[in-house]
Amino acid sequence: MALWRIRATVDDRPGYLSVLTASLALRSVNILAVQVHTTEEGAVDDFLVDAPDTLGEAGIMAAVLKGRGRDAFVTRAEAQGLADQPTRALALAGRLVHEPDTLGETLVALLDATEVRWRPGTVTEPAGFHGGRMTLADPAGGSYEVLRALPAFTPAEYARAQALVEIAGAVVRQQREHVTLLLADGAELVLRPATKDDLPAVRELHENCSATTLRHRYLGGSVPGDGRLGRLLEPAGGVTLLATTPAGAVVAMANLITEGDLAEVALLVEDDWQRRGLGTALLRRLHSHAERSGFAAVVAHTGAGNVAMLRTLRRLGAGSIERDGALVSVTVPAAGRPVGDETPATSG
Repeated sequence: MALWRIRATVDDRPGYLSVLTASLALRSVNILAVQVHTTEEGAVDDFLVDAPDTLGEAGIMAAVLKGRGRDAFVTRAEAQGLADQPTRALALAGRLVHEPDTLGETLVALLDATEVRWRPGTVTEPAGFHGGRMTLADPAGGSYEVLRALPAFTPAEYARAQALVEIAGAVVRQQREHVTLLLADGAELVLRPATKDDLPAVRELHENCSATTLRHRYLGGSVPGDGRLGRLLEPAGGVTLLATTPAGAVVAMANLITEGDLAEVALLVEDDWQRRGLGTALLRRLHSHAERSGFAAVVAHTGAGNVAMLRTLRRLGAGSIERDGALVSVTVPAAGRPVGDETPATSG
């Protein structure tokens, strides 16, 4: 017995698939797996079969044509074809998570392509497919042209390829958002967006902070529980940045929460890492994020006695500073968008 791959189009009408499978069965062809691709021309049936050694390509093709299959394609298959298509696609997606730069090779494996060409520069041709040619935008820039002689690509295959492209793009964007920060004293940290999985490490950060540091962050209120901390890690419309050591310990957390056309920022830095430039670096990145997102300004509420925070906000270019008792509100406009008049602040 030998493994073969068969692809043929049949009329998308009741009973037509059974006619094709019956014709194959009469030739002792055992169907191991089948996929159905819906197209405008009809249903494209993709089979992995085990056929007698004596049948050969011509015999299989004759069985397909007798079973009312058209535009038939028959080729020998390898043992790895025994893995079903969803399992295969998931395995390739897992590879992309760890190696997003292998997108071209992954597309070849997914689509059994004969060639993949990468073109640099701005994509001028819209993504899509026609016959044995598929065009996909490269998330890192440029585009991929995927080619194979036969069979023609189907909408289902294009959708799978596009899904892999989106996975690679998400990983690339995540990698770009991970920044190594070298402090003036030589210490090295990683700045990155937070996720809900960081909750235990962020809870430990809070446990390592002094009561004074926590009071400055939460303005004298209680430290939030896990539910609120979880929402802070992935705020709707905003972002939370973490600073981590090479060992993965979280030593600082900076939040940007949206409020209309303003974005509120808040900062918590573990005591041993304060006054080393870390808070300034985090707030600068949040300010840049707010500018890219189209916010008019960022605002920070802090205690009048939090001299270090007020000094950092002034460095960012405070546009207005207002005091209400022990509370100071500082507004930092986006680039080229002044907000109010600057007035002196009293640090107390």
